[in-house]
Formats: sequence, C-alpha cells, structure tokens
Amino acid sequence: MANPISLPLYEEISRKNNLQRAFDILIFFLLLSLLIYRFLSLNNHGLTWLLAFLCESFFTFTWFLVISTKYNPVAYKTYPDLVLERVPELPSVDMFVTTADAVLEPPIITVNTVLSLLAVDYPTHKLACYVSDDGCSPLTYYSLVEASKFAKLWVPFCKKYNIHVRAPFRYFSNNPVTFGGSSMEFQQEWNRMKDEYELLRRKIEDAVQNSLPCDLTGDFAEFLNAERKNHPTIIKVIWENKAGLPDGFPHLVYISREKQPKHPHHYKAGAMNVLTRVSGLMTNAPYMLNVDCDMFVNNPKVALHAMCLLLDPKSEKEIAYAQFPQVFYDGLKDDPYGNQFVVYFEYMVHGIAGIQGPFYGGTGCFHRRKVIYSLSPDNVDSVNEKFAEDILSKFGSSKELMKSAAHALKGKIDPPANLWNSIQAAYQVAGSAYEYGTSWGTKVGWKYGSTTEDIHTGLMIQKKGWRSVFCTPDPPAFLGCAPSSGPVVMTQQKRWATGLLEILFSKSCPIFSTLFEELQFRQCLPYLWILMWGLRSVPELCYTALPAYCIITNTSFLPKVQEPVLYVLVSIFVIYNLYTLSEYLQTRQSVRAWWNNQRMSRITTTGAWLFGFLSVILKLLGISETVFEVTQKDQSSDDVNDAEVGRFTFNESRLFLPGTTILQVHLTALVVGLLKLQPPTQDRHGSGLGEVMCSVYLVLCYWPFLIGLFGKGRHGIPLSTICKSAVLTLIFVHLCRRTAMG
Repeated sequence: MANPISLPLYEEISRKNNLQRAFDILIFFLLLSLLIYRFLSLNNHGLTWLLAFLCESFFTFTWFLVISTKYNPVAYKTYPDLVLERVPELPSVDMFVTTADAVLEPPIITVNTVLSLLAVDYPTHKLACYVSDDGCSPLTYYSLVEASKFAKLWVPFCKKYNIHVRAPFRYFSNNPVTFGGSSMEFQQEWNRMKDEYELLRRKIEDAVQNSLPCDLTGDFAEFLNAERKNHPTIIKVIWENKAGLPDGFPHLVYISREKQPKHPHHYKAGAMNVLTRVSGLMTNAPYMLNVDCDMFVNNPKVALHAMCLLLDPKSEKEIAYAQFPQVFYDGLKDDPYGNQFVVYFEYMVHGIAGIQGPFYGGTGCFHRRKVIYSLSPDNVDSVNEKFAEDILSKFGSSKELMKSAAHALKGKIDPPANLWNSIQAAYQVAGSAYEYGTSWGTKVGWKYGSTTEDIHTGLMIQKKGWRSVFCTPDPPAFLGCAPSSGPVVMTQQKRWATGLLEILFSKSCPIFSTLFEELQFRQCLPYLWILMWGLRSVPELCYTALPAYCIITNTSFLPKVQEPVLYVLVSIFVIYNLYTLSEYLQTRQSVRAWWNNQRMSRITTTGAWLFGFLSVILKLLGISETVFEVTQKDQSSDDVNDAEVGRFTFNESRLFLPGTTILQVHLTALVVGLLKLQPPTQDRHGSGLGEVMCSVYLVLCYWPFLIGLFGKGRHGIPLSTICKSAVLTLIFVHLCRRTAMG
C-alpha cells in the first residue's frame, strides 16, 4: 500500500483530443481557402463581396483563437482525503457572499447560500463568512440573523448524518432516504429540521411582504434613515465562534459599506475590496472564497478540494487561485436561452487550463490573500520589512490594516482574539473615502474600470506570472440559478460585453500584458477571444444583413453554383454544424439544446453585445458612463405554467429592437424575392438560391421573435418595439433601393 505522504494531493491529466484538433484545423484551412478566393476575385465583384471578405476575415481570426485555446485541454483530479492526512493544521478561509438588491436577489436565496457555506466539511474555527449587502437592506440583515439561529441546528445535523446537499431549500425538496438515511432517529430529526426551515422561510417571506422585518429600533436602528445609495457603514457580527470550537459553526459577519452620491463605489469590485479589508482586520485568513448570493455549496468537501491544489508545495509560487465551474440547478429543458455554458466549460475552459489557467469567473473561486495584495511569484520568498513597506504604502491610512496585511504577505498566522476588537478599524476601512490616494482597485485588490471585474482582476493576476487551476469535482462544487427569461438574459449579456470591451480598450489589454508583463502569448489569445465578444457584433450584424441586402438589390455575396469555391462554403457550414452538434451530444445534451444555443448566439451577438459595444463607444467618446446592472435571481422557474416553460419572453427593452428588425428585414427580403420585385442585374452577379437559403436560415434563428410578433403579454414583442423595427426596416429597404438605382 502506498505511503499517503508520498502521494500527490492532485494530478494534472492531459486530455486526448486528436480528432477534435483535426476538425478544428480542417475548418480553419477551409476558411483560409475561402478568404484567399475572395481576395483574388475582389476586382470582379462589388461592395457586398468586400464586406463578406472583411466579416469572414474576422470570423477566421476568431476561429484561430478558438483552436489555440482548445489545443491542450487539461483536467485536475484532487484527493481531498489526503489533505486531512498530510496537513496537520488546515489554513483558515474567509468566505465572501455578495448581494446588491433585496428585490432582485431575494434574501431567502442569500440565506441558503450562507447556510451551505457554514456547513462545509472543514474545521469551523478555521472559517468565517462575510456577507456584503450593497443594498443596505434591513430585510437581508434580519434574514441572516434568523438564519444564524437555524444554523445552530442545521450545521450539526449536516455533520452528524454526512448530508451531501447543504442548502436547505434544495435538500428538503428531495427524498430524505436518498440524502441521509432511513433510521427512525434520522427521520425524526429530518422532520424537525424541515419544520424549522419552513418556519425560517415563512418568517423571511412575511418580512419581505411587509417591506420591513420590524420597527427600525435597537439592533436595526442604523437602518432607519439609510438609503440604498446614501448611507453610513453598517457592520454587524451576527455570530462569533468565541470558544473556537471545531464542531460549532463559523463566524458570520454582515457588512454594508458606506455609500455617498459624490463618491464612486465601483459596484461589485468595490464591495469585494471592502470585504477583503474588513476580513483582513477581523480574521485575516490566508485564503478567501467568494461566491455570488445564488451559488450554494453542492459539494461539502469543496474547501478540501481547493486546498489540494493550493497547499501542494509546488503551488505556493505558481498557483494564485482555484476556480470552480458554474453549474446550474433546475435549468430550463434544452437550454432555450443558451446560458448554461456546458460546452464552454467542457472544452474552452479545460483548454485554457492547459495554458496559464482559467479566467477568474467572479464566483466559486478560492484566492490567496497575498496575491490579492499584489504579491508576484518572484517575491514569494523575499518578503522582508522593506518590501512589505513598499507594498503597504498604498494600502491607506489604517495602521491596523497595514499590520494585518504585512502578516498576510509574510505568511504569519496571527488572527485577532476577538472580532469586536477590530470593529472600529473595520468601520474606517469600509468608508466611502478610504480608498482615495491608495492603490485599491488599481494595483491592489479587485480591479476597477470594468463591469466585468472578475475577468479584469484575473488578468491583472496572471500578467504577474501567476497560474490558476480549474477544479471540477464530482458532484459539482457549487450550483446556481441561471437567468430564465429573455430580458434578464439579454441584460446580463450586455453587461458582460460592455465590461469585456472596457478591458480590451484600456491599458489592461492583454496584448500589452504579453508584450511588457508576464502573461504568456497563448494565454493572451483566449483573453482576446472573450474580450472581443462585443466587437464581434459589428461583423455579425453586417454579415446578417448581407443576404437581405443582396436579395433586395439583386446582387450576390456568395459564389455561384459553377464556382468550385461554393463547395468550400457549403463544407464549412456542414462540418462546423456537425462538429458543434457532436460537442453537445458528447456532453449529454440534446439536439434541441444545440440548436437553441446556435440561435441564441445570433440573437445575443446582434442584440445585447451590439448595445454593449455602443455603450463602450459612448464611454470612450465621453458622452456617457457604463452602468452595472444587477440581474434578477430566482429559485423557481421563470414560468409558472409548465406549458410555457422555455418560451421566449420580451419586454420594452431596446435590446430586442435589433432582433425584431433583423427578422422583419429578412421577411421583407423574402417577399421581395418571391414576388420578383428586384431590379434587373447589371453584372451577371445577381442574387440566387444561396442568398435565399441564408435568409431562411436567419428567419429560423430568429424564430422566437417571429412567434413574439403574434404573442401576447410577456411572450409577445411590445407594439412600440414592432413599430420602431418597422421604421428601421423601411429605412433599410429604401437605402437598398437607392443603392441599386445608384
């Protein structure tokens, strides 16, 4: 039998993907051959040929980025049981939960996430849970106070019976025999726990319905005159494990940082930096886990899995953070909104893991505190007093924070004996003006300047030379709720596209990080792939408009039947679709899920991403600033009627205007072609069956919008959007006619 001391805590496993590589490269060479043909025949064709060449050049470059990203996929296998045998004393972990709006992010969701964190399999005296409430809601605080009472029963119950699912709402929706045991004692305790949770849930729901949990007096007095965007700092130690009992439950601290209208608060990144500073004063754990309020722990050994990767002797100078995938529970069947990202995590992220490591995803990630404090791999072993002073000189005016940060940088473990001893200093570092004149948000902590602070922060870490690892335990470490309505999905996609482009058009661009910093060249390529999401909307929209334009003006952008290159174009279309379909089937998804993701790719790119691109352009021109929009979280399905589950929903948002217009344009073009209303061709390059087939394909992609034209309520496109789209369609047709006449 092998000696446990000699066994590794984790294994890095290279995945074989020779067939996948072959198809990737085949598609790439087919694209190149198409581009070469178009370039050589530019003089024989008009504007449409040139536009097609430019768009296809962008798509070919994007495919090159995909090939490089997926070329060397890697997986990590962790051995959490070995950690307990090999590490005599596990390090402390500070756990961060962020919420920003008690309406869009109901307190019962946050409570379940917190309860699942408090019950993880890890010495409880080594854990502390900090909840950041950027909405400054007494409902959230009240819910956490009530949850702490329930936690005194829930945590021992989970540990005693080795419960696997430790978010109560999820656990009690399943058969108790499947999740714990069938003994009489267990059944009695299960019933008791369920009754206690139902009582907790009713208390929270009653408080939400009444808007206020109670009179704002006593412990709630600080919320009396608080406004969401204008209030002082509120820090409450809800529970402190004073005795340091391993079998108790962890510290629980509520934080609502100070906000004033004249001070920028930098959205989630600002909240994360406050959590980092306050936790540094109170517990100063060397590792930090952050999760969104809707991402509950699904694998109770999650912290042990992360420690396998972070405590390995080689990891200290190499690995900055351990990222877990985002997996969703009760997702809509066949992924109608294309936002469950199964294929993305299976192929793209595993590919990135084989380079310099995955992007930081903003949730489900374990960080080293000293890396967040801007330490680079080269300086891990050389943190002396002078070096620490150089870093800490931009930490702000709090001497207590600088002292705790110095300990963190040097690897010293010296947590305060009592959380309350740090309250005064914690209020200081949570103030809205504390960061002025400091490096917080620029060189230290979570980075500012983008609504996708996660990708930005991860890029800043990796450009120092740090690697990251992708941990995929079974069962999944965390489960969350994916947006399940059209407006929420489009809003989320717009925010992502906006934030990613903000990074691309800034000093943080990964090209600069590769040229002048330590970001690997091949790691730069996947960053470019994701940062260009918003930029992709321009060629995508242009390419989408070309078939309709060609039909209306009787021109062409596709080769004719007698041209051999037509078979190249058809081959690209067929091989690409069969190839992507195989990826979905290999990840146990349906053909319908594949098609839904294909059409949603068109819809989000030409809609949400287009507006994200326009938002960044307006910001660069100094006309307006970008805004962080919180998306709605919901534990239940989007639709109450099972017959309507998965049907596309709409609202008055302008994000649906491009999709509605594209549909109307192509319907108009097909009518023009069917009725032979096109002008006569002048150069024997008139539109043909190819353009018609492309137009029909796009109508199929925008089929939810076609149904929405005749739908009612939230399943129907608002009349105002239809009218605006009709006007834009008429303008497009008029311009096409003028171009043809010219």
